[in-house]
Amino acid sequence: MRRLLAALVAVVCAVSLAGCGLLPAPDTTTTPDTDGTPSALLPFYGQRIVWKDCGGGFRCATARAPLDWDAPGGQRIWLALTMRPASGRRIGTLFTNPGGPGASGVDFLRSSADRFFDKDLLDHYDLVAWDPRGVGSSTPVDCYGTKALDEFLFSDPDLPAGSTALRDDVVDDAVDFGKACLAETGDLLAHVGTADTIRDLDMLRAATGEARLDYFGFSYGTYIGALYADRFGSRVGRMVLDGAVDPSKTTFEEALANTKAFGDALRTYLASCLRSSSCPFAGSTVDGAIDRIATLLLDLRASPMRASDGREVNGVVVRTAIDASLYDEGSWRTLSDAFALLLRGRPGGMQQLADGYVERGPKGYTSNLFEAIYAVNCLDKPVTTDPAELRRQGEALTAADPLGRTDDTEDLGDPVCGNWPVPVEGKAERVTARGVPPIVVLGTTGDPATPYAWAQSLAGQLPGGVLLTLRGEGHTAYRNGVPCINDRVDRFLVSGTVPQAITCG
Repeated sequence: MRRLLAALVAVVCAVSLAGCGLLPAPDTTTTPDTDGTPSALLPFYGQRIVWKDCGGGFRCATARAPLDWDAPGGQRIWLALTMRPASGRRIGTLFTNPGGPGASGVDFLRSSADRFFDKDLLDHYDLVAWDPRGVGSSTPVDCYGTKALDEFLFSDPDLPAGSTALRDDVVDDAVDFGKACLAETGDLLAHVGTADTIRDLDMLRAATGEARLDYFGFSYGTYIGALYADRFGSRVGRMVLDGAVDPSKTTFEEALANTKAFGDALRTYLASCLRSSSCPFAGSTVDGAIDRIATLLLDLRASPMRASDGREVNGVVVRTAIDASLYDEGSWRTLSDAFALLLRGRPGGMQQLADGYVERGPKGYTSNLFEAIYAVNCLDKPVTTDPAELRRQGEALTAADPLGRTDDTEDLGDPVCGNWPVPVEGKAERVTARGVPPIVVLGTTGDPATPYAWAQSLAGQLPGGVLLTLRGEGHTAYRNGVPCINDRVDRFLVSGTVPQAITCG
């Protein structure tokens, strides 16, 4: 079975904000901080960002950036931003990114700010989020329409395991996707990596008038923060990185760690489920439930079900729904309900969980999340294409995956990035971040998407890195509102009080 890329997807709270009845705020214009900026970059670092009221107490703006930072006189692109102004005594601007890569920072902040961030941060900071280049309302990556993207993400061909026909099908789909991305996106496709994004972020820092960057990044947003600190250490202010990505890990090392962590999370979910008589796997053991799920996935490959809208619900859809639910312990009950319905021939719950993960609505995809994920990841780190090495890696991935017997293309590695039409620009390497002040790193022991060991590693790479540990399940820590974690983060960002390393929960 073809599995979705083990992407580091954002934690985005689906909540509505109050305040729609507020009077429109007057436009405001920034005064840039251009101290020491080379003349060739002044059109960008020195631009005045005009913030306009965009409803709900938010202000929105666009900023221009060069398509290619190494050729700033050439083509330009646009970056979308939103701001939630400080409610009380403002001390500065706090940039934030929810992850992905490919998640819309604008949508995240506008939908979630008042219920995600604590009052201290809302009172004292102008919270600013942006859609990174290639994402959302910024100049976007585009590849496929809804029907083609459905087929690409959820195809599960019933072809003989290990057959040339199956392998050719997977590789051909990957090649076609890359070609479509290049055809629809053009020159931008070669310039959406994190190395370009951190230069955009430094420009946005200056254009909003800040001499130093205060930043709160989540999931892939921690990778942005770590690489920013590595390149622009003297410009780092107060930085918190939650659900840390380890820049030193290769693509395979990331995939193997993710596979193990999701496997552990699946076992933890099933152990919790089996303690209830209402569990759809009641009467079984954890291993027995895993075997039953694997058999179900294989059966769905041969005989998919149909959702109410006529779409095919196969093993890939169900595997996506499972992985999506393991990001948050609060979703476990929903997953159990979806399993119970599926076992009675009603796949709608699984379809809804999978749709939520890939941001697909009733009329099609509501974002370009899963196009941008590939576009960014394929630029950020190289992948192995050597057949012998891929076989060894495939064996390791299959052994680490409790549902490994359902996936017979692990030894193809990452066929999308392995056939990407533009060259990779980044690599796996430790950050040194010389000269940075202390940076606070958060890690959750049961995090399947960014395993806890990554937070430990990143905190050790950063000079003065401080690790705050949440003992628990799910992706990222701050969103849980645990005072032991959040109070320390809030004090650090508001008053600069550097916490001691601690384990909470």
